[in-house]
Amino acid sequence: MKSVYWGAAAAALMVSGYALAHDGKHPATAKQVAAALADPARADQAADDARRHAAEVVAFMGAGPGSTVVDFFPGRGYWTRILTGVVGPTGHVYALWPKLGEKYAAKPLPELQARKLGNVTAEVLATDAITTPKPVDIILTVQNYHDEPNGGRGEAAIDALNSSVFAALKKGGVYIVIDHADAAGTGMAGTSTTHRIDPAVVKAQVLKAGFVFAGESTVLANPDDDHSKNVFDPSIRGKTDQFIYKFRKP
Repeated sequence: MKSVYWGAAAAALMVSGYALAHDGKHPATAKQVAAALADPARADQAADDARRHAAEVVAFMGAGPGSTVVDFFPGRGYWTRILTGVVGPTGHVYALWPKLGEKYAAKPLPELQARKLGNVTAEVLATDAITTPKPVDIILTVQNYHDEPNGGRGEAAIDALNSSVFAALKKGGVYIVIDHADAAGTGMAGTSTTHRIDPAVVKAQVLKAGFVFAGESTVLANPDDDHSKNVFDPSIRGKTDQFIYKFRKP
């Protein structure tokens, strides 16, 4: 990953009243992010970096040396394994699964723990609320938000999640939501069928929890996705139209 890529990354970001230089605790430089991405220990996942626009996403969230970051519902630990290098030995990454999602941690959790990353805490929470030993700088959730109301839990589950995020962040802390976009006006109609959610609904729900909107990135947008297909459909999987929203705790 060359530093010239950083210029293109920055140009692709859309922010509202916040400069990238002020996000997170100590935003990483292009060189630091490139070093984290080039770590040989993550060679098995590096081929996915371009598709997932890893450098741009890290720049947008504002993580850097000394940052404390929660990777909520971290899947196989893709972002956790990048962020461990970005935040460095003075920072910390919490890879957290909610109690309700314990079964999804059965394989990736022990695999992540076996890596013995000194600045990572990987665990299943005792509840579905995000809790940390002390307030953190950034909370990230990727392609999980749309699942919160499913299984009959409804919008109350989303409200509970957003409230716990607000409580777990430091004043000025950042909440990053990345998810599969549904068509405008669809609300939460597709969360359990196509596994998508209307970005406007997400924004309204998070603002209701007390956050302010701090910007968005379009690096994962795909105008060729008409939002009609299930995100697991082979014709669109890995190429869905996704939104990246940033919110800040006042």
